[in-house]
Amino acid sequence: MNKVWLVTGASSGFGRAITEAAVAAGDVVVGAVRRPEVLDDLVAAHPDQVEALRLDVTDTAAAGAAVQDVIARHGRIDVLVNNAGRTHVGAFEETGEDELRALFEVHVFGPAALTRAVLPHMRERRSGAIVQMSSMGGQMSFAGFSAYSGTKFALEGLSEGLADEVRDFGIKVLIVEPGAFRTALFAQDRAGVSADSGLYPKVSATRGLVEGGDGTQPGDPAKAAAVILEALNAEETPLRLPLGDDGVEAVLAHLDQVRTDIAAWEKRSRATAFEA
Repeated sequence: MNKVWLVTGASSGFGRAITEAAVAAGDVVVGAVRRPEVLDDLVAAHPDQVEALRLDVTDTAAAGAAVQDVIARHGRIDVLVNNAGRTHVGAFEETGEDELRALFEVHVFGPAALTRAVLPHMRERRSGAIVQMSSMGGQMSFAGFSAYSGTKFALEGLSEGLADEVRDFGIKVLIVEPGAFRTALFAQDRAGVSADSGLYPKVSATRGLVEGGDGTQPGDPAKAAAVILEALNAEETPLRLPLGDDGVEAVLAHLDQVRTDIAAWEKRSRATAFEA
């Protein structure tokens, strides 16, 4: 049976690539976007398979109605893809509370609201999949990305616990951790930037990397989408799926560093129990 997808941020980048891959597989995609007209070309090309739904993921109160609307028109939601997001560059010290809260709204509270809304339906059907578009920054971080990675770490922690809760109901959770892919994430009108005092040279270097990186990223979103669909269709879907050579290398290097840190203090860390 062909699937019904609800994909946030479907207008560009991974969202559009996943939409196109699902359509090519014969599935139906409801693209949740702030401006439905950005999907006019896909809707016109595939009127029986693509629909646009107006939704701002930061409007968490609208999540339930959006999910119910899709179910009412299509009978089910087989796959929810929480993809909407943006990048942000700034030193931890110089990232204001409003900036941090806004980033958590789009990367954590929005996906959480949609996931909560779709779970009763998936539990009742005892099937479904939730794809959380994280980042290699959901496993590791570096100067300039503390706020961004903080939101992705939070999303991954929520999702790992969720996966354990819903597995017995036949629901899959897939956390996708891309490296640098050629999306609009680094575009000037999409990248959030905190004020730069120049106090943190490493942050300034990261800012330069982002400002000059749009359009030169090595990753192909279409190839990433194909791997995501393959992982969802696999009998054993992984919990985490790093994507891109840089993404895989960064996550593996981070895991090696974590193991090294633990090993260096393991004996002392273990010797912290009350004496018998």
